[in-house]
Amino acid sequence: MKKDKATISIIIPALNEEDHIGALIDYLIKNSSEKRIAEILVIDGGSQDRTTTCAENAGATVLKTTKGRAIQMNHGANASMGDILYFLHADTFPPKDFDQHIITAISGNHESGCFQMRFDSTNWVLRFFAWFTKYNHKICRGGDQSLFITKELFTRTKGFNEDYMVFEDNEFIGRLYRKTYFKILPQHVKTSARKYREHGVIRLQYHFGVIHLKNYLGAGPEQLYDYYKRKIAL
Repeated sequence: MKKDKATISIIIPALNEEDHIGALIDYLIKNSSEKRIAEILVIDGGSQDRTTTCAENAGATVLKTTKGRAIQMNHGANASMGDILYFLHADTFPPKDFDQHIITAISGNHESGCFQMRFDSTNWVLRFFAWFTKYNHKICRGGDQSLFITKELFTRTKGFNEDYMVFEDNEFIGRLYRKTYFKILPQHVKTSARKYREHGVIRLQYHFGVIHLKNYLGAGPEQLYDYYKRKIAL
């Protein structure tokens, strides 16, 4: 890969995101350089709404697979054309010129990394937890911060573990921390706090904390997903 000519494939796993996906794709196109973005891939996991139509109308390429973000993101990576993969949630907006920030990091020999994060909320608890995303420790990582990685490293580390229906981002990033230096960029993505508004900030943060603790104590992907289904996906 010639780093000065590297291109980025943006990979967005989606499921019933008709209210967000069009605005996100429009934003990505307007806030990046056409010569740097090889493609915007929306990987649909079986939406029952107009997600795929909205994505295609906005200018993205839609691919379909079974439900599960790890499965969807691997599918997108396998189909991608870019030298760099940029995994982004459908309700997360990266900073302006995000492509150039990523290219600069890759040119500085950083094979993977993410941005810091802010929520679209003034809630002090969410602002407090978002503040920790500036620290370079794997416990401070999560998929909402987005993830960039060279396609070569993604292939070498075998991508996301499809056994994980939840915690897939954390599991993969944990492996990246053991393989390479993970770069935290100073710019911020803005992600939706909709799940916190739906379930309650303290309650949801508590359950996410329990999932992290269970993983630390050795719980496998089935146990984590069982807890998630019982306590969060109500």
